Amino acid sequence: MEHPINILERYWKFTAFRLNQEAIINAVINGEDTFVLLPTGGGKSLCFQIPALAKDGICIVVSPLISLMKDQVLTLNNKGIKAMAITSGISYKQLDTLLDNCIYGNYKFLYLSPERLQQELVQDRIRQMHVNLIAVDEAHCISQWGSDFRPAYKNISILRQIQPSANVVALTASAKPEVVDDIVKELDFIQPKIFKQSFARPNLAYMVFHEDDKYYRLQTILKKYTASSIIYVRNRKLTVEICAFLKSKNITSTYYHGGLSNVEKDTNMTAWSQNQKQVMIATNAFGMGIDKPDVKTVIHFNLPESIESYFQEAGRAGRNGEKAFAVILKNNSDSVLVKNQFLNVLPTINFVKQVYKKLCNYFQISYGEGEYLTLDFEFNTFCKVYNFSPILCYNALLLLDRNSIVTLSKQFKNKVTVQFVISSAALFRYLETHQDFNIIVKSILRMYGGIFDHVTKIDLMKISQKASVTENKLIQTLQQLESDEIITLNLAKTDAQITFIEPREDEKTINRIASIIQQQNTLKQNQVHAILDYTENDSVCKSMQLLAYFGEKDIKPCGICSVCINSKKDTSSQDINNTKIRVIELLENGDLSSRDMISTLNCKETDLKIVLKLLLEHNIICITPTNTYKLSHT
Repeated sequence: MEHPINILERYWKFTAFRLNQEAIINAVINGEDTFVLLPTGGGKSLCFQIPALAKDGICIVVSPLISLMKDQVLTLNNKGIKAMAITSGISYKQLDTLLDNCIYGNYKFLYLSPERLQQELVQDRIRQMHVNLIAVDEAHCISQWGSDFRPAYKNISILRQIQPSANVVALTASAKPEVVDDIVKELDFIQPKIFKQSFARPNLAYMVFHEDDKYYRLQTILKKYTASSIIYVRNRKLTVEICAFLKSKNITSTYYHGGLSNVEKDTNMTAWSQNQKQVMIATNAFGMGIDKPDVKTVIHFNLPESIESYFQEAGRAGRNGEKAFAVILKNNSDSVLVKNQFLNVLPTINFVKQVYKKLCNYFQISYGEGEYLTLDFEFNTFCKVYNFSPILCYNALLLLDRNSIVTLSKQFKNKVTVQFVISSAALFRYLETHQDFNIIVKSILRMYGGIFDHVTKIDLMKISQKASVTENKLIQTLQQLESDEIITLNLAKTDAQITFIEPREDEKTINRIASIIQQQNTLKQNQVHAILDYTENDSVCKSMQLLAYFGEKDIKPCGICSVCINSKKDTSSQDINNTKIRVIELLENGDLSSRDMISTLNCKETDLKIVLKLLLEHNIICITPTNTYKLSHT
């Protein structure tokens, strides 16, 4: 058997393992059932990939995240390691062929969703495979009290019956103590080896600032710390707005959200990861596989939905071990907003039943049918047809997704068909006067041979890559070609895909998961209240609050968070008096804003606030209609 360090060097070009990795890998190679709790960026994937490569046979990886499965498979394939992911939208015949390849084609990794694992064909073929390891990624999904619980995860234990000699490694980045116990129990671990790395990040300063003007605080932070940064926001609109604001302040930035094309995502990601842009403004769609070591600040412009998601996103700062900052900006309206976004839109069981029934009707699925049927889904049209609140309906669909009734793929894509309706000779005459279309048209002709003879479905992403243009530029060109009567064009947009996991049974389907829906709603309420408590508690060290949430003991103040720093400040009456005198002297020369005063006086913001409050109370100063300060006697 090849030594793990040799595998690490050959495929990943590293010469040493991270903390705990080698001990975990050795336990897995030795056939131990192993539980792995490593914070974000701890290198969990290597903990099962290297043992699988060290041993003969194939590793079955169970994961609920299609995007992560595809990302890991692509990464492995690029290293020359044979891996495949079986996701939704695959026909029975394709599935049959792919599983045969796993048995006879020297594949090392087969990635499956927990729902796909329930298929009889999949189970039969896994029985025939030489399985060297079973890896359960995002293992917290197996616990009813874990974040993103998925009932299908409870059926993973069937792999233990199909392949009783294969050991199991369960991996997660966030699990409270009761969730860890659940995982070990549900996966039927015998004498498990448990590896739990502390969540403590000594180099990461957790800061919570109350700000009436969040944009100004953003500007000051990013100009003070000019290294790579991420700003997390609640919606797509804010990514564009904040990007424009930062550019107006000469801070280079780009943005990322689920509505961008793959080409746009890749372009923006590359610009940020290669430090051509200082700031990435993103929704929570940005995160999977982000391992940039030199991120100096992660700023949450809006409150996150849970401690678990916040810890993962904040943990993308300071992975190089240098001091970094995880900042939450909050104001008086944030608690109301977060409750409106995450609590007041929790769907009832009856509403989930209604959405499911209408979804089946929308796609004309007959009772008892629809299993593993994948369809393009225009979400906004669906909501308009049945007069559903988009937010409430979306949350109902997420519940159906988590409970393995449907799979919702939230990805914008274009389905395009094209046919050239003029002769090739006429086309090339046209291109003589439209040189800017030349590369795009020739790329299409080379990729789709019969496009003069019949309507052909084309792949925008592949064409844009071949022609080195953006998808938007490609679409504009196609629309111009249609306008000039060179082609016929059918450009249909869809913002999602729906796969029906179970046959339609209406109320019976939802009744089976009613208690789980209620429990998940309770969990969401607890998570929102926990993040609100965290942002509002200014008396206990922020790091201690986070570590206590994840069940860690014997924790001490970090000394660098916003609470610890404020507790160190010993503002004397002498400091206050000095600042008071300097403020009055400044205002004798004219009206000033608090920002002007801070930059001129170079004093602590907290000291200035105290002084301004005192001077206002004693009527020494007053506020002007333009929100500046002036001396009352002037």
